[in-house]
Amino acid sequence: MPQIAYKTVTAIQPLHTSVLLHEAVGALVRAPGGSYIDATAGAGGHSAAILAAAGPTARLLALDADPFALSLTEARLGDVASQVTLREVNFRRLDEVADSAGFHHVDGILMDLGISSLQLDVEDRGFSFRDTGPLDMSFSPSQELNAATIVNEWSEGDIADTIYRYGEEPGSRRIARAIVAARPITSPVVLADVVQRALGGRRGKTHPATRTFQALRIAVNDELAALEATLPQAMGLLRPGGRLAVITFHSLEDRMVKDYFDTESRDCVCPPGLPICMCGHTASLIKVTRRAVPPNPEEQRQNPRSRSAKLRVAERR
Repeated sequence: MPQIAYKTVTAIQPLHTSVLLHEAVGALVRAPGGSYIDATAGAGGHSAAILAAAGPTARLLALDADPFALSLTEARLGDVASQVTLREVNFRRLDEVADSAGFHHVDGILMDLGISSLQLDVEDRGFSFRDTGPLDMSFSPSQELNAATIVNEWSEGDIADTIYRYGEEPGSRRIARAIVAARPITSPVVLADVVQRALGGRRGKTHPATRTFQALRIAVNDELAALEATLPQAMGLLRPGGRLAVITFHSLEDRMVKDYFDTESRDCVCPPGLPICMCGHTASLIKVTRRAVPPNPEEQRQNPRSRSAKLRVAERR
């Protein structure tokens, strides 16, 4: 990742709007004080709201794999710095980091998944269709894999499978064929044009490359595997009555969270038809939200990027 060719913290921070802020914080913070973890700190909007709701005796552990995002959180929380512990790390190491920071039996954990305005609107990150900089898409500069490697070095079959699996893109094979034919592809704006032409041009408001860019970003950052590994860690860190709130932005994430909450809220997960329970599984959580909670119409109007967001909340038994 390039050195700060990014805009300044003060220029970027107002551009980022925390999604489902009141719903998520209201579900997590139910009494003054306590300890909380924001596993995806971003620009610090949710972190600031958690501390504002929990008061001056609360503690917060804020994580983010993106050092630029974490610098925004640090700047935003300067007035309450004594209450905050910051860690530059992917949330898949949640257990390890929480243990080293002294956060055990916490009252609430927030996971706000996917991409944010920080990545989309900052030049040279490679997430935006309009970006003319490097084809990167990595959350952390320490990562070895980036989108340029996938696009320019992977086989046509592997690219097609990735776009279909993570982007749920029905035209994945046409796109992969076009990508290989256009190599080398060095910038997001060129890639977006290749995808658009492969799919026959633009129709409607959504850019034709949306699913392809989503798939590449998920693959580069191994997002679904990280989420799968982190959900049980998060539940294990909560005290009884503590809550986990997860905000997702696409169906693969939401399905994974829903399935985990469904499974862990049941005492038996044996296949149907068995006369007696053989699994020995016991429920570890209670679902607080029966269905995914979307942003209200006013939030969607003010922040169109929030439209696909869904919130699910579970409580530790």
